[in-house]
Amino acid sequence: VLGLRGIRMAQVRPELLDQQLRALLQVSPLARCRILLPMVSEVDELLQIRQRLDELCAELGLSQRPELGVMIEVPAAALMAEQLAEHADFLSIGTNDLSQYTLAMDRDHAGLAARVDALHPALLRLIAHTCAGAAKHGRWVGVCGALASDPLATPVLVGLGVTELSVSPPQIGEIKDRVRHLDAAQCRQLSQELLNLSSAKAVRQACQHHWPLS
Repeated sequence: VLGLRGIRMAQVRPELLDQQLRALLQVSPLARCRILLPMVSEVDELLQIRQRLDELCAELGLSQRPELGVMIEVPAAALMAEQLAEHADFLSIGTNDLSQYTLAMDRDHAGLAARVDALHPALLRLIAHTCAGAAKHGRWVGVCGALASDPLATPVLVGLGVTELSVSPPQIGEIKDRVRHLDAAQCRQLSQELLNLSSAKAVRQACQHHWPLS
């Protein structure tokens, strides 16, 4: 989990990156294509890919390029969200990897997997920091990890400033219904209080109290 993954592999094997970008630029309509860069940890990585994407668009005679976003899945990216948002079109929080990197627990480890909970206050603080940084540049923030499909977490994510949830298909109806019945102002107020709790368990208990699941 700490090796050559995502953007790191693209830097080592630029020919693979070019092949993937060229394929993505064949999508039609191109305006509906969004490219998300995984495992970004510094701004220069984003700028390099953005420059290469612009070069390929010019080479192919394209007048527009797809939206280019950054996956927030390492703590470094969350902490630098404001700087990344200056150059990215959107940010998407990958709560699965962000949880294991923040908590230093492999989510595939039999003895630790149950403790890798994205509702840990430390994770919520990173999500809040990401949303605040993105907002300064008018960028939207999504969540594409498992937490997006957890109805108990929906009010918290809304309250912290997340604007898009990538939900597993069987739960789309449930999560949409959950969102429709939320008071955004109340979510914002109560979510800030959750940041000061002591554990993921305490956060889950508070969520169940404030926004009980029927």
